[in-house]
Formats: sequence, C-alpha cells, structure tokens
Amino acid sequence: MIKYLFGITLIFTSYTIHKAETIYFESADGLQVAAELYIVHPKTAPFIILFHQANWSRGEYIEIAPRLNKLGYNCMAVDLRSGGSVNDVQNITKQNAVKAMKETQYVHSLPDMEAAIRYASANFAEGKLIVWGSSYSSALTLKIAGDMSDLVSAALAFSPGEYFVSQGKPRDFVTSSAIKIHQPVFITSAKGEKNNWWGIYVAIPSDKKKYFIPDTAGNHGARALWEKFSDSREYWQAVETFLKSI
Repeated sequence: MIKYLFGITLIFTSYTIHKAETIYFESADGLQVAAELYIVHPKTAPFIILFHQANWSRGEYIEIAPRLNKLGYNCMAVDLRSGGSVNDVQNITKQNAVKAMKETQYVHSLPDMEAAIRYASANFAEGKLIVWGSSYSSALTLKIAGDMSDLVSAALAFSPGEYFVSQGKPRDFVTSSAIKIHQPVFITSAKGEKNNWWGIYVAIPSDKKKYFIPDTAGNHGARALWEKFSDSREYWQAVETFLKSI
C-alpha cells in the first residue's frame, strides 16, 4: 500500500486528464523520496518506472506518462535527490536531501532508484516491471538492469553515458553492469550523442537490444518525446515498437 499520500494533482495534457497521486517511500538511508503515480490499469498491467534527467524532477513526465497509460502501462515518475525543477514541478526529494544535508551528485541517486524499483515491485507491479531513465539516470538505469535483473524486465535509456568519473567512479561504472543485461533494452539519444553510449550498447549481451538515432539533430534525454519537438513522432514510433516487442 502507499505509505504516505502527499497530494492529488490534476495533470492536463493533450492525451488525458489524470489524477496523479504524489507518494513518499524511503531510500536506503531513510531519505523520503517523492514519486507521482499514474495508475489507470490493473496491477497485472506492465509497470514503467520513470527517472528524470539532471537538474529536473518528475515533471519531465507530465506529458509522457499519460501517453504511456494510453498504451496500456501503469507508471511511476520519481523525484531523485540529484535534480531541480521542470514544467513548474519542484523536485521534492532534492529539497528533502538538502534539508537533511545529504549529498546530491548524480551517483547519489542510485539508492533512490533501487528503492523505487523494490517499492513498485512490492506494491504496484504484478506484471512486467520496466525501468526508464533520462540522461544521467538512464546510465544508472542500465547499471540497475544488470545488477537487479531479478526484478527488472526491460530497460529504456535516453542519452546514457559513463557520466560518473568526476564523482569518483571508474570509467566502466555503467558498462561493468551492462555486460550482465540479458533483458530487452532500448537506447536512444540526440544524433550527436551516439559516441557517449555506443560502447555501453556494444557491451550488452542481450539479443533483444535495440537503438534509435534520429535523422534530425534530436534532443537530449526523454524530453525528445515532448510534443513540442517536431521530431518527437519518430522517437515515439521507435519507443512504441520496442515496447510492443516485449
């Protein structure tokens, strides 16, 4: 069950009107992590956990999550402690972390992501559990897919890379876990970002891996799916094709 109900917000998009429930759960160090639930199907429906990019919040998904609902998926968009705000949605987890004087570099979000997966698995996801990341969180999503293969059914990564060397991690921090991915995996990015993640992609042994590079310049992270971008339709087509394949 939901541990803490923070509030209910009406999310208006061109796809639907959704009553989004903001919940809290605890990370490994006791930090209160906020997340937005987009649950419109039975628990047996596939469940996607959505992680945002740097300096942003769960607000990255106010347009994307309802569309995924329409495709048959329940979703949870999570505020990670390394973040900020986007689309007028403040990152509550970041605020909690600052108040608790906890570190908020990219890599410090990993326990929040792992906690989100365990919490969703225990409470909401009786079918397939899919992880989805944007920018730095997409890199951590690939790491988690390799390290938590018992819980993760598939992964989507928007603009991943080995972003953590400056934070004290080895150059193969992500790749060393990606070599254990045997689940379906999808990677995409802006056109000019392919070199950031191609080595990771090649290292993934899964025979169900796919990637998409746009003909246009494209966009960094999951915002590539926002309707305001003229090439978002091509990104969505690639994402939907992958999701249907799993």
